[in-house]
Amino acid sequence: MPAPLPDTPGTAPPFRPGWSARFAAMSRSRAIYGLVSLLLLAPCHWQPRLHAGDLSSHIDNSWLARLIESGRAQGLEAVRQTTNFLFDLILGGLFKVVGAEAAQRIAVSLAVLTFAWGAFAFISTVSGRRAWHLMPVIGMLAYGWVFQMGFFDFYLSLGLCFWALALGWESKPWRLAAAGPILALAYLAHALPVVWAAGLLAYLWLAGRTAARTRAWMMAVSLLAMVLLRAWTGGTRIAEWSLQRIFMTSAADPSWTFDAKYYVLLVGLLLVWGALFLDLMHQWGTLRLASSIPFQVCVVGAAGVFLLPATVLIPGFQHALVLIAERMALGVSVCVCALVGAARPRILERYALVVVALIFFGFLYRDERAMNALEDRMQGAVAQSVPGHGVVIRGVKAGMPCGSTNWKALEDRRPRT
Repeated sequence: MPAPLPDTPGTAPPFRPGWSARFAAMSRSRAIYGLVSLLLLAPCHWQPRLHAGDLSSHIDNSWLARLIESGRAQGLEAVRQTTNFLFDLILGGLFKVVGAEAAQRIAVSLAVLTFAWGAFAFISTVSGRRAWHLMPVIGMLAYGWVFQMGFFDFYLSLGLCFWALALGWESKPWRLAAAGPILALAYLAHALPVVWAAGLLAYLWLAGRTAARTRAWMMAVSLLAMVLLRAWTGGTRIAEWSLQRIFMTSAADPSWTFDAKYYVLLVGLLLVWGALFLDLMHQWGTLRLASSIPFQVCVVGAAGVFLLPATVLIPGFQHALVLIAERMALGVSVCVCALVGAARPRILERYALVVVALIFFGFLYRDERAMNALEDRMQGAVAQSVPGHGVVIRGVKAGMPCGSTNWKALEDRRPRT
């Protein structure tokens, strides 16, 4: 990727401050990172219960693993696997040390920080500057569709892969070697982001050794390969695909979170991204921008979200690989941020991103508060019900996994009705 244009070309090298000034700058920098981290973690702690889709399944897995280890689950045994278990491993370890309630908060907080700061490192590396102006977008992506679905192994793996991509972006041998162990750790969480990151690193390595015109052919070949893969999976595998996924290519992951009101964020985010992209095109020129690696990565990633099937049933496996495009749209969103991060944002664009983020988290707080109120009513109904009889509240059966309500029941081994 060509280096971003300097704001003041031709200036003299900056004055190097003394040790006291450097120490003060480091202290301010650490304080900023700490403050931003606290803001990023606020949604993990602002409600009595933490709601995130499949989080309840992770909770059940940790509880069952604990029962199996203690010998209280006759007839059950733990099965070893090579991937899709790192978050459960972290959750189960914290379960033993700090207890049930704190374990889920800490585990989810670690996943959020891993993803958010991994995305920040990747965007900053690609754009050539610390992407503080895009931190509101990173915060929205951190609590977008993947988080709300509770796909924490995938989420954690993708965050680790962004750290690896930030290290390996320049394709230097020592950086690629350092990225290797991070990708290995990410594989323990989920294999899909690792395959995506490995392919991206391979593309970067080849693109860095070819001319700009040749990179255009590389992009064309990549798109053709995805079209052929789409045709092959559709003809020889049970695959699922829908034209509705054209909306996912917008890479505006937060707009899918709860309901239609989040599409306000889609419009606002796309407008700001469009303005930043036009500014970048004005700085670099159309040809230079189109031949840049970040632009090609975004195009190939968006095409993959649109063309590749969302669900594939692989022969020999009992479970289908599902929601592929929906998950990887989050990776494309971060790649778009990395592309437009090199633009010089105006004050209006900076404030617009902050306003969009405030609207998003306001919507999120309201929706999660409503879900907590529903669970309060569910718990009240269950407490008054006759054991052995189900209770239905507005179509939701009490006792179904939802948020973190089951933690205390699991610890006390009380029957859930």
